Amino acid sequence: MSAGHVKNEPVAMRDFAIEAARLLSDRHCEDVLVLDVRDLSQVCHYVVLATGTSDRQMKSLASELDDLGEELGHRRFRFSRDEASTWIVVDFVELVVHLFEPNQRAYYDLEGLWADASHVPWHRDGDDKPAGRDTSGNGESAGDDSAGTA
Repeated sequence: MSAGHVKNEPVAMRDFAIEAARLLSDRHCEDVLVLDVRDLSQVCHYVVLATGTSDRQMKSLASELDDLGEELGHRRFRFSRDEASTWIVVDFVELVVHLFEPNQRAYYDLEGLWADASHVPWHRDGDDKPAGRDTSGNGESAGDDSAGTA
């Protein structure tokens, strides 16, 4: 374990994942999910999934996520996209963000792959969108338990 890796980093990564989800939603991505995969992955703590509206939007958001990471003290490890930019991955190691074109998201079905992951609520108080259900066991209320599930 490196000196820069501290025990409370999952909390910082959770906050980063939530801010990333809010950024994606603010920039008109659809079906944004934050998944807590700490009990399911040996590498990653959180996965963010979002559907973009165009390759241009998704490329721009990848850059904004990189900036957000730098601002919050998390350097991007890797960036990857397919040739047509229908699937972009921004990898911060403990947080991995997947931006999809709708058909690619349905085809790869990462929600199904991570079906046992807890959904992390990320909406701001007062948002008119339903909050995701918090199944992390930390007792935080996220509104209606059936809202935000995919």
